[in-house]
Amino acid sequence: MRAAIGDRARTIAIDRPGWDGRSAPSGLAGNASAAVAVLDAERAGSATVVGHSFGAAIAAWLAAHHPERVEALVLAAPSANLASLNRLDRLLAMPLVGPVLAATTLAGIGAALTAPPLRERIGSRLSLDPRYLRASGRKLLSPGAWRSFSTEQRLLIRDLPLLERRLGAISAPTTIVIGTADRIVPPSSARALAGQISGAEVVQLPRATHLLPQERPEHLGEIIVAASRPR
Repeated sequence: MRAAIGDRARTIAIDRPGWDGRSAPSGLAGNASAAVAVLDAERAGSATVVGHSFGAAIAAWLAAHHPERVEALVLAAPSANLASLNRLDRLLAMPLVGPVLAATTLAGIGAALTAPPLRERIGSRLSLDPRYLRASGRKLLSPGAWRSFSTEQRLLIRDLPLLERRLGAISAPTTIVIGTADRIVPPSSARALAGQISGAEVVQLPRATHLLPQERPEHLGEIIVAASRPR
């Protein structure tokens, strides 16, 4: 995404707790606090805040609880309301069963992405960079990734009802981006989210799946740059 935005805007990428190699995974409040700490370190008083999937819930939490830090909000394939959850989300959040399922699933995906023939087939079908797929595969084979993913699933189930009650407090101009072929976060949940955030706009990308930053970086970059312009 940073490459797609280029020099049109200053960008700050954040490694979330549990994925930065230093800290433990956290819920929405902890992730939002970590984002505020990065903004402080970068001397950025406020910013256009962008989040994808679980990250979109964090971005929405930040906008609801720290409105002075959010100039505009872009939520891509957002898991930011209860309507975005499915049976698999709840299964992955279950004690004992969830961690085992998460480890099995992520290890299987990681192994597929590190095998050249499968990686090339997946990359060709989804139009994804093989280097990105290889790096993702290696990360998914790490037990730390399994633990972080499983913990975040439980925390997401716990925190989403709290976030939903605060969505109406979001005052930042909000753009919600969803792929019409998303099978992880249903497009209907994105439209419902737009009704929960005052004035939110929905942008649908035809035939795009959940992997918007990887599949449609240029299109998403244009949306982010447009959201960052003074209003």
